[in-house]
Amino acid sequence: MPRTKPSLEQLAIGIDIGGTGTKFGIVDRVGNLLFSSEMSTRNHSEVEGFIDELHANLSPFIEQAGGVGRMKGIGLGAPNGNYYSGTIEYAPNLPWKGIIPLAKLVENKFKLPVVLTNDANAAALGEMMYGAAQGMNDFIMITLGTGVGSGIVANGKLIYGHDGFAGELGHTIIIPGGRFHQGTGKKGSLESYASATGVRLTTLELLAKSKTPSSLRDIPADQVDSKKVYDAAMEGDDLAKEIFEYTGKILGMALANFVMFSSPEAIILFGGLTKAGDLLLKPTREHMEDNLIQVFQNKVKILVSHLKESDAAILGASALVWEIK
Repeated sequence: MPRTKPSLEQLAIGIDIGGTGTKFGIVDRVGNLLFSSEMSTRNHSEVEGFIDELHANLSPFIEQAGGVGRMKGIGLGAPNGNYYSGTIEYAPNLPWKGIIPLAKLVENKFKLPVVLTNDANAAALGEMMYGAAQGMNDFIMITLGTGVGSGIVANGKLIYGHDGFAGELGHTIIIPGGRFHQGTGKKGSLESYASATGVRLTTLELLAKSKTPSSLRDIPADQVDSKKVYDAAMEGDDLAKEIFEYTGKILGMALANFVMFSSPEAIILFGGLTKAGDLLLKPTREHMEDNLIQVFQNKVKILVSHLKESDAAILGASALVWEIK
């Protein structure tokens, strides 16, 4: 729905493609989200059908905002999106397999320039342009959702690496030989512990190992999720609090490694797990500081994103457009 009357300057289209849903909207240069909506990602087994539906949904907004001529371009955030090639490559949670030339397909459909990156890099750009990282040249964005994504900004530039896939901090190994990750087949990655999925797995493990009384024991195993663990912790459940303490310990250890890698001014956390507040943030800060060597201690802020979660994905993707020459 329209939110603000568009100004006469150029506008950017932001599209965030998630495993379940795709969010899209039109944004001005200062981050006002003028139009936005969402659709399912999973309605089409072929990517061409998905792009046709996306075009049908976005076209009325483009017309209301002043037509294609007002649009500077389209920014796309997607899992396994490659900034250099404009392709999505082997994304495990999307319905289209292999290498998909997404930027080219969208460009051909919309007749606009398109820039693609992965969803966490898009979030980092959005945070730098519109959020808590405004004015920062060195920071790390960590998204704590179903998985753990990340974007690394150093010397004012997003780090893409030689192949476009730099910054997969969620897949770094924190506990060698640890928990098995279904998506990658690796053991002990950060994502296996510090995501909403990781919190669920920690809960099931502790319920099996511990004799501590807990309201979580009344929930069927297939219905346990991080929200129910949070609710139990807020009611004083000791086992639920222990789960967040453990999650924060693992996350803090990982953040210490990341700090010693790029010496950021801040680490900005975003996503559903941040709603746990100090239940998660307090142990995270403590264990990060405990694992830092002295030269890095008490220098790096841990911040929670300023961006509204429902809008952040679109804002992040649209931030890509302002880089188009």
